[in-house]
Amino acid sequence: MRVFVTGATGFIGSAIVRELIDAGHQVLGLARSDAGAKSLVAAGADVHRGSLEDRESLRSGAAAVDGVIHTAFIHDFANYGPAAEADRRAIETLGAALAGSDRPLIVTSGTLIAQPKGALATEGDAPNTNFPRKSEEAALALAANGIRVSVLRLSPSVHGNGDHGFVPRLISIAREKGVSAFIGDGGNRWPAVHRLDAAHLYRLALENGSAAATYHGVADEGIPTRQIAEVIGQQLNIPVVSKSREEAADHFGWIARFFGIDGPASSTLTQERLGWRPVHPGLIVDLNAEHYFERAADALALHG
Repeated sequence: MRVFVTGATGFIGSAIVRELIDAGHQVLGLARSDAGAKSLVAAGADVHRGSLEDRESLRSGAAAVDGVIHTAFIHDFANYGPAAEADRRAIETLGAALAGSDRPLIVTSGTLIAQPKGALATEGDAPNTNFPRKSEEAALALAANGIRVSVLRLSPSVHGNGDHGFVPRLISIAREKGVSAFIGDGGNRWPAVHRLDAAHLYRLALENGSAAATYHGVADEGIPTRQIAEVIGQQLNIPVVSKSREEAADHFGWIARFFGIDGPASSTLTQERLGWRPVHPGLIVDLNAEHYFERAADALALHG
């Protein structure tokens, strides 16, 4: 299968590219820059120049392949509304290019978007329509028009060597402030998944997924945020402290709104439907690895 991957040079997308090529697929990767194009060529992928805002590049990329995996997102949390709108438009463009065919489109979302009916968010839970990101809303509209689209919700922590997401930002804040903090009693929980397990799940969803299905990229169902803070404190040899919700915004900045969420999630149905089994280290084991603390000083912002 020839697969168009957006976000192909990112932390998750680059792992997906490797997973697909190793499984015998051909990859057409979206690249914004010469450096990105060079990395795709080195990985054995073909290069498609363009960006998330360049709708014609998205249309032509999707038109030239047998399936699409959409992972690109503009991680600008100071301007999250426009970033979410760009993502919605990109999904609509990709879907329109696949209309009238049975070619699959995998759209990326997050488990924190789900509105759980029970103790854990499951694949059957509907998305929160008040959440700014509209990936799932756009995907559902495509599915209603007969396009073979499915949604893959990722855990808030997709971890592994090269991570530049939430956890490295927490480490950077701890270095800057001299304390490793959690919010309240730190009992709120974060799901997590290793990037290589997530990449494998994307491939399975592409090859064997069902139209209009939702899948969960979850290995650790819910790690208490206090435990995350404790490992960071131990690794940096600094105190671990609690911050009230009123103090959290000043201490954590934009990440406070995410770090304070209690969002445990399950991937039981995903594992049953696709035969997916996470095999790589969990977040706490991975967080104890040296690579997190070698890179953390440079993790001053989120990148896609």
